[in-house]
Amino acid sequence: MADILVIDDNQHVRRLVERILTAAGHTVTEAQGGSEGLAAFRRAPPAMVITDIVMEYGEGIETIRALRREAPAMPILAMSGSGTHYLYAAGRPGASATIEKPFRLHELTATVNRLLGETTANW
Repeated sequence: MADILVIDDNQHVRRLVERILTAAGHTVTEAQGGSEGLAAFRRAPPAMVITDIVMEYGEGIETIRALRREAPAMPILAMSGSGTHYLYAAGRPGASATIEKPFRLHELTATVNRLLGETTANW
């Protein structure tokens, strides 16, 4: 399966996503915000990143832009519980897909599997 970086300032959300993805066979690294997430990405580039959009410790849109500059083909899943306008905005800087919180378990795993399956080569 895949190495996935999860960036969210809410520890409960990070742990929930980690449990779901680990149960699906993935390896998960967690980061509390954009700066920490970018540092984790640079230390050990994952196959995919899942990031919140509205965060206290680093804005998600800027994080997506930075990730997209460094890894143009890597799948990025943006998530938000702050409304669909944030999800729409996430697509503009390069999110591969978006998901609204709260999400259903199967919705998250299906989206992750779809995005990982669309990756034609290691970026």
